[in-house]
Amino acid sequence: MAEAQRHPFLQGLSKHRGSAPTVVVIFGASGDLTARKLIPAIYNLSYDNLLPADFFLVGYGRKAIPDDQFRQDAKDAIKEFSRRELNEDVWGRVAERTTYVAGGYDEKPAFDRLAAHIADIEKKLGREVQTLFYISTPPSVFAPILLNLGASGLASKYLGKSHHSKVIIEKPFGKDLDSALELNKTIRQVLEEHQVYRIDHYLGKETVQDLLVQRFANSIFEPLWNRNYIDSVQITVSEEVGVGTRGGYYEQSGALRDMIQNHTMQLVALTAMEPPVSLDAEAIRDE
Repeated sequence: MAEAQRHPFLQGLSKHRGSAPTVVVIFGASGDLTARKLIPAIYNLSYDNLLPADFFLVGYGRKAIPDDQFRQDAKDAIKEFSRRELNEDVWGRVAERTTYVAGGYDEKPAFDRLAAHIADIEKKLGREVQTLFYISTPPSVFAPILLNLGASGLASKYLGKSHHSKVIIEKPFGKDLDSALELNKTIRQVLEEHQVYRIDHYLGKETVQDLLVQRFANSIFEPLWNRNYIDSVQITVSEEVGVGTRGGYYEQSGALRDMIQNHTMQLVALTAMEPPVSLDAEAIRDE
């Protein structure tokens, strides 16, 4: 409870693991974000015993690699990027249910193979699973992935299944306003709004989460946070990691789309927004 009060974005999140069998599919499984953020996050959830008992991780990417290689790559990522040292027992629980499917993002037969792979998991369990698809790819393939998820039956609007699918879409959400609107249109063809999470992982940073607390729950700063007492606002995004191996991605997006229109604008919005009526997601978005 104290942690939820400290970090308003954590309010409403369960501290207990769910019981429903869950399959997480990561598109772009060989990418930088997967190695730096997603695999370590899944490992730490397992470390804290917050994953369902029947949890399965499926990597999906263009590169054809065997399951063992994907597991080794994931293990190496945990060693390098996790906030905790590798615990072999914890990693073993994740590794034994980690697999990989190779295929293109615009290839319907590849998505049919992915659907068959998930169906095999359900057959072994003897029950349906809930699926979470994490799209960690360049924005140019967001739409093909969504359409193929729909065409293969992997993701669809709620049709009576006990556990329907959900999709997480990474930033940047389109390359401009027109492409963002078009992407939203594609999403609505396949999914209901409540099945979609548009994510900006900067919102998970502790300093960013503390902004709302500093502004609205601190009796020293709250009455002073206005134009009468603040002369200017400067936001410095100081990154330790450069382009690195992401040259191909930066050729498409550029630094402006990669950092400014999402990460930095989130910080500007949280710094300058009016007080929301509550700290839930809808109220914050309204402001």
